[in-house]
Amino acid sequence: MRVVISQSMYFPWVGLLEQIRLADVFIHYDDVQFSKGSFSNRVQVKMPDGRAWMTVPLSDHRLGQTIDEVRIKPMESWRNQHLALLEKSFKGAPHAEDALEIAASVTGKDLSTVAEVSRESMLALSRYFGLDTDTTFMDSRSFDIPGSSSERVLALVKAVGGKDYITGHGARNYLDHELFESQGVSVSYMDYQCTPYPQSHGAFTPYVTALDLIANCGRDGRASIASGTRNWKEFRDGST
Repeated sequence: MRVVISQSMYFPWVGLLEQIRLADVFIHYDDVQFSKGSFSNRVQVKMPDGRAWMTVPLSDHRLGQTIDEVRIKPMESWRNQHLALLEKSFKGAPHAEDALEIAASVTGKDLSTVAEVSRESMLALSRYFGLDTDTTFMDSRSFDIPGSSSERVLALVKAVGGKDYITGHGARNYLDHELFESQGVSVSYMDYQCTPYPQSHGAFTPYVTALDLIANCGRDGRASIASGTRNWKEFRDGST
């Protein structure tokens, strides 16, 4: 049983979809403190003159709020701005209509928190590529497991019967790998391939919303969601 635990991200990059593809269980980890500058409410979009940020504006944000507590401004106040940015980015792309329809379907809903809009965007991308058929999505808050850091993450993995915890690169700075192994859970880090695909506006970059993959490749873009993993020891020894 492979488990991914991650904060929800707004129309995330392909790398997060790769984690979803690999996961038997994906746990949305949104009952942790919201951090300004994170990808919970923003993502980069490739534009003719470079990359731009597409950001969901917050409403009365207070320090210490969790991601699923942070409220957003009414959708109608920023929805058209995001759609216009994407329309400009995807102009001329063969599957631009698919990407814009997905964006419109999410931003057209009555959502009130960062967690809600980000989860909806992730699920919409997953459904488009058929990634949701083999992955069960869950919510960390529903487990009522206290604590923080490695101990809580491990408890969540064990709560769903996980044997392999898959994570992004940021965890190498804090994760207690030996603790996981002592409890019979292996730790695997993403081995991002950043597989190039046809892309508008200059040299290829993987670090933009996965809506870009849809706009340029359609459902055939599933072939670019292909990264695997490395055991934590191999990752540690091979990382720079």
